Amino acid sequence: MRKSRVAPAKKGHKPASIRRKPKSTRASDPLNQRSAPSDLAPAKFRAIGHSLVDSVADFLARLPKARTASPLLPDAMRAKLGKRAMPEKGTDIAPIIDKFSRLFFDHSTHNGSPRFFGYITSSAAPVGALADLLAAAVNPNVGAWALSPIASEIENESIRWLGNFMGLPGKWDGVLVSGGNMANIVGFFAARKAKATWDIRAKGVADRESKRLVVYGSAEMHTWINKAADMAGLGTAAVRWIATDDEQRMRSDELRKRIVEDRAAGLYPFLVVGTAGSVGTGATDPLPEIAKICKEFDLWFHVDGAYGAPAVALDDASEDLKGLRLADSIAIDPHKWLYSSIEAGCLLTRHPDALRDAFAFKPPYYQFDDNEGQEVKNYFEYGPQNTRGFRALKIWLGFQQAGASGYRRMIADDIALAHRLHESVGEQELLEQGSVALSISTFRFVPADLRRRSHGDKVVTEYLNELNARIATALRLSGSAFVSNAHIEDRFMLRACIVNFRTTLADVQLLPVLIVAIGRDIDEKFRPTSLRRS
Repeated sequence: MRKSRVAPAKKGHKPASIRRKPKSTRASDPLNQRSAPSDLAPAKFRAIGHSLVDSVADFLARLPKARTASPLLPDAMRAKLGKRAMPEKGTDIAPIIDKFSRLFFDHSTHNGSPRFFGYITSSAAPVGALADLLAAAVNPNVGAWALSPIASEIENESIRWLGNFMGLPGKWDGVLVSGGNMANIVGFFAARKAKATWDIRAKGVADRESKRLVVYGSAEMHTWINKAADMAGLGTAAVRWIATDDEQRMRSDELRKRIVEDRAAGLYPFLVVGTAGSVGTGATDPLPEIAKICKEFDLWFHVDGAYGAPAVALDDASEDLKGLRLADSIAIDPHKWLYSSIEAGCLLTRHPDALRDAFAFKPPYYQFDDNEGQEVKNYFEYGPQNTRGFRALKIWLGFQQAGASGYRRMIADDIALAHRLHESVGEQELLEQGSVALSISTFRFVPADLRRRSHGDKVVTEYLNELNARIATALRLSGSAFVSNAHIEDRFMLRACIVNFRTTLADVQLLPVLIVAIGRDIDEKFRPTSLRRS
């Protein structure tokens, strides 16, 4: 934390704005009786707010039985919303909010539904809606402490609690960002600055002193790494996608081999990304082994734990997952598995100065009171954003509502339900089990007469891939449930991810039944003649 100082004013000098005499002080001056179109009188705000809170409460009450997604395709959705010219004059906002709220509730994808298994977007805790309302009312800019004193302190505490929850040793620091992509990218830039042997911030990556930087991650690594390499000027060719084993985990022997080869070729390895819960199957890389290799070659060890990191808090967490505590930096996404509302991502690092080294600038127009020499944390020095919203409040309130033990219980329940889903799939003759890891289960629909040819026959594999893709779309449009997909080798798999405190065993047991019914219907309609039984 740095101490910022305000340049002293010259003695006897008054700013021009103070020296000027007001043109008019008459009570009748319109600027003394200003009426702003964007304002709301307290009574009006109270009436609209009470009505909206009632509507939100009603929505949450019916959410367990609501459609998981709207059946409307894009053109129909646009028609439902209607097309309007930009208003020249304002109008009473109350009926507009009321009308839109009903459309919003009816025609959104409801990741809070207990049968939403599609992506790693959790059921948001209702307290997050209250937190965002409270944060927006004051509207602090959590870029500088002087602009957001209490909000900055809440963010400090929230970051500390996240580290404590994961059992991180020593003193870690961090910054809240929009989500997993941004948290990982911030970690990437911190690693780049820490490991470059030249002044990379001043001279960039094309200077004659620079070296060809390369980074490593598993073939299952999230594609945020491409964005980071592109944004940092390395180019996506600098990314080394390391082969995985049968459980979609990075092969550490292949990692070591590639690092040695790249160094021999005159390249400069600086970063290895280990995954704690891959987006496709929930796989966790052998993080302790990767940590040893990073230490041996003096590389920055970053863990993408955007999804899986919270599960390290469980007593039965795997040794691979516990290895994230050896990292130099970790990305965690509270709006994934800590049930915060979007947006809420976080980058944590064990190196206290790494973020300021990578992002801080000190322009003359950033002069903030140092509070009589007391240390403050100005978050604009810790990441790419200057203006920052108050994301921490929903995390802070969530921890106080649920407690660490409550989060551990909900995460453990999600994992248990994923395993029960895997078992239920195995009981269905027309479904084939794939993988199960953390709270993700993969599987696919396979007609009984094609099962023997489902592995190794290219024509059958291509048809099954198309068939299961159609099943996922039909299930989504039905509104009864929502799944996404994963690829395991050449197979398109249906993928169910459970990060939802509303999901029950009944929801999980219903899913295979729904998929079998839809699969039979689609197979009957679309199977090629060449694959039909004679």
